Amino acid sequence: MKLAVLVSGGGTNLQAIIDSIESGTITNAEIAVVISNNPNAYALERAKAHHIEAKCVSPKSYESREAFNQALLEAIQSYQVDLVVLAGCLVVIPEIMVKAYPNKIINIHPALIPSFCGTGYYGLKVHEGVLKRGVKVTGATVHFVDEGTDTGPIILQKAVEVKQEDTPEVLQRRVMEEAEWKIMPKAIDLIANGKVEVVNGLVKIKE
Repeated sequence: MKLAVLVSGGGTNLQAIIDSIESGTITNAEIAVVISNNPNAYALERAKAHHIEAKCVSPKSYESREAFNQALLEAIQSYQVDLVVLAGCLVVIPEIMVKAYPNKIINIHPALIPSFCGTGYYGLKVHEGVLKRGVKVTGATVHFVDEGTDTGPIILQKAVEVKQEDTPEVLQRRVMEEAEWKIMPKAIDLIANGKVEVVNGLVKIKE
């Protein structure tokens, strides 16, 4: 199974995927390309260090959002990938891409959906919201992407304890280490091995 991984920043989730492929934790999958909307994303350097093609498709290079969306879709399609993985990608995925890849785009969200998701909850803002609300358990969710924001079928979730002394930055790191870097590779491996099925909007995982 060929993957396109979309990134915007440092690429820690990308690194977890690369490491899992190289160690054999993810089987039957390879990364065909890493694409970033940000030319300065360190994730692109991570890709190059592992001899993976790295490409930037920046909205600043196009006269309209529609032109950028079309260019991004065409870039992904040119690699004939089977799965699009959003790994810290801050681009709103356009409807044309969702329709081109139904149940073939997955995203990692740093909370237990349906909590702390939707417009306004991304990156550190998620963890700020968790601490402000005083919740005791947070975590991460891997889900398919549909036309909504964080509304697609849930594939995997993992809980992480919130500690009283946490800052947003400390909590963000723990959610990455204990949840994100584990369930994203696991979800890719399940999909690559034909163990994930969407039935009536819900994910069924085959044994």
